Amino acid sequence: MHLMNPPIYTTDTSADALAVQLDCVRKQSPRERIRKMCALSRQVRNMAFDAIRRRHPEFNEEEVRMAFIELTYGKSLADDVRRWKQERGIEGN
Repeated sequence: MHLMNPPIYTTDTSADALAVQLDCVRKQSPRERIRKMCALSRQVRNMAFDAIRRRHPEFNEEEVRMAFIELTYGKSLADDVRRWKQERGIEGN
């Protein structure tokens, strides 16, 4: 199904370019779409980790992971994870 006026997903891509991009995605197999989605998710997560490291060069990797959880899912969950790890004697590495 092709729309005459597709919804606007981005403001920096022309309508023609967007139509080509969407057509390319539609032609991908479900497996390829999932593979690309996982790769993009990994890339975004790595960018977030890098941003935390730049802001907090004093953090070790465990602190970076916990900061990511806190920023992404909230302080309550991050505190629960910290408590859970402490109760089980799980140390970050």
